[in-house]
This record gives sequence, structure tokens and C-alpha cells, in this order.
Amino acid sequence: MTTTEKPEIGQSAEANGIRTNYLEAGSGDETVLLIHGSGPGVTSYANWRLVIPSLAENFHVVAPDMVGFGYSDRPEGVTYGLETWADQTVGLMDTLGIQKAHLVGNSFGGAIALRIAAQHPDRVGKLVLMGSMGVPFEITEGLDRVWGYEASFENMRSVLDVFAYSRELVNDELAKVRYEGSIQPGFQEAFSSMFPAPRQRWVEAMTTPEEEIRKLPHQTLIVHGREDKVIPVSNSYKLEELIENADLSVFSKCGHWSMIERTDDFNRQVRDFFLKP
Repeated sequence: MTTTEKPEIGQSAEANGIRTNYLEAGSGDETVLLIHGSGPGVTSYANWRLVIPSLAENFHVVAPDMVGFGYSDRPEGVTYGLETWADQTVGLMDTLGIQKAHLVGNSFGGAIALRIAAQHPDRVGKLVLMGSMGVPFEITEGLDRVWGYEASFENMRSVLDVFAYSRELVNDELAKVRYEGSIQPGFQEAFSSMFPAPRQRWVEAMTTPEEEIRKLPHQTLIVHGREDKVIPVSNSYKLEELIENADLSVFSKCGHWSMIERTDDFNRQVRDFFLKP
């Protein structure tokens, strides 16, 4: 899955002018592109490490670090925003010669996937939106805490508490790993510049107009944890209402990390969804 001793670092490619770190696994005629969320210290590996091996059994899987996150470059003067991230993703597809891909978007990554599907419908096969942004909602206390993270072990522990339903997943070891990830050179500086207070405006900035979402022709699987404290489950009910070919799956006793808290269920549903004609 990676080419270095550090599992978060995979291969590198130019994507719309941005040197982009991405993980790659599997083979096959169809590509699945995984777009991570926006937590502090996040990498594609952190989000998708339990998903990539499963999907790679049947598909070519690509999982990039969005600009400003992980081990992709943070160019001076870059404008962080939905268009930048969507253009980077399509640019990576262009560089890798991927004409069409299924998209899986987690949270903020779901908003990016929606924007790509709306602007480049012919480049997208099927859509999976997990705990997704992309429609208007009143910012939650959990999301405000995530986006307002200031680097310390205690603050990281507090942020992780809002992600997971199960306390067993949120331990000091995980907090230490994520905290150390967040304080690598340039990581926190870029993150703190993306979503400054007041943060409701950034929720709005990550939306795609309802009329554009209604036009989406893609088969879509929407997944959400019932106990999600970061992105309200009402978002997914709204998306299911707007997208004609959408099915919704709500996991009980699950927070914002469906792919980690309900790994087997998530992987099975997504794999079956992509394999279905």
C-alpha cells in the first residue's frame, strides 16, 4: 500500500500543480478514490487504513492527502477551499490517467465528492457519502471543537472524544499518535488557517447548491453513524431526499467514524454497492 517505512507516505504526483501524496493498492478495471475528512493531524492513511485492503481485493484504490493535510505539499499562497480540493482530486485523476472513478467521501471529503460529481458527472461512477457535509446545517459543538483545535495532547484527546461512540476506541495511545501527527512541521499552521472563527461560514462554503445535487444521476450510498456528534445525521436524510438514486444506511451505536467503528459492515456494504451492476 505504501512505498516507504512510514505507512502514511505513499507515492507522489502533481495534481493541478500540487505535489500530492497518495496511497495506492489493488488492481482492476474500476478505480475507487477515497477522500478523507478534515480532522487535525489527519492523513488518508489514518482515515482509510482499515478500508483500503478490503476494497483492493476487487478494485484499484487511490487515497490522496488533500492539500494542507497529511504529506501533500502546502504551497505558499494556496487558497484552501472546496474548489481547490475538488480541482486537486480531478487533477490527480488526470495525472494518473483515471478517466472515471467511484468516489468515497468522509465528512468534508463527502462535500468534495459532491462538488466533483456536480461539476464533472462523467468522471464519477458511483458515490459513497459517509457522515457527509455538502448541505447547509448549523455547525455542531463537535465540529466547532474539531476545526478550532489548538495543538496539545489534552486538546487532541478532547477532539477524539467527539468522533467515536465507543470509549474503547479513544485511548491515550491514539491521542498521542494523532497529536504527534498534528505537530509535524507545517501541519498545524495550515490547519489553523483553514477554518478560523466564526466557523459557520466554512460550513456554508463546503456546500453544493441543492438544485445541482438534485441533478446528480449517480447511484449513491449514504452512510451515517446515528450517534454522530460532528456532522448531524439529518444531513444524510437531506442528501437521501435530494439524490434520486440514493440509498441510506444508518449505523446504530456509531459516531463519526463509521469506517473504524463499524469496519466490517462499512466495508461489506461499500464493496457490494460497487460490485452491483
